Amino acid sequence: MDVVWDGIRRAETLGEEARLRHTLADAARSYDWPRVLELISGDRNLVNVSRPDGASLYAPLHQAAHGGAPVEVARRLIDMGAWRTLQNARGERPVDVADRLGHRHLLGILAPVCRHAVPTGVLLKIQAHFDEVIRGRIDETLPGHGLRLPELEPLLELDRPQMWFPVPGMYGGFSYRLESTGAGARLISESWCRVAAGSGQRHLITSAGSELVAEGFV
Repeated sequence: MDVVWDGIRRAETLGEEARLRHTLADAARSYDWPRVLELISGDRNLVNVSRPDGASLYAPLHQAAHGGAPVEVARRLIDMGAWRTLQNARGERPVDVADRLGHRHLLGILAPVCRHAVPTGVLLKIQAHFDEVIRGRIDETLPGHGLRLPELEPLLELDRPQMWFPVPGMYGGFSYRLESTGAGARLISESWCRVAAGSGQRHLITSAGSELVAEGFV
């Protein structure tokens, strides 16, 4: 099963699950680490989510960095799947938050460990072209959807650099993966709507742009 990029930010879209995410965000903001770990242990998909309708985009690992949590708490979150490269609304990773606030005991455990190498500038260009592909598929049908589009840097942390981005209302979404790394990195995006025959599109995305290389396969 692919790792999921959960871009849903609106409580209205989440429905009843919004309450659980608010409970997690409250516990993390209060630095109640036993409660945070208990909630995430019950649903590992919560480990990288932020508060519904929140502005800071602080995931639990950002809050651990902010509160100067014990190293063991940060390690537990990482073991449960927390991404050390995930950014908050300011563009800070957890290690940046810890460094800004002087929690130096956390800098080692929070330093990103990447299993794949793509130059930062190359990754940012691929990111921009991928955003264009996503918006080209969903903006007309989902105006004001309010989704948080995928960040590509967390892919570099994964043994298998592939994720699934479900899109509410699309009855499908985007499966995307790094096919190669380095300066010539290539991202493959496959997207479809399960209720629309022939909706599949495959894009090849590099730092130079995106190309539709196949369609109609779903």
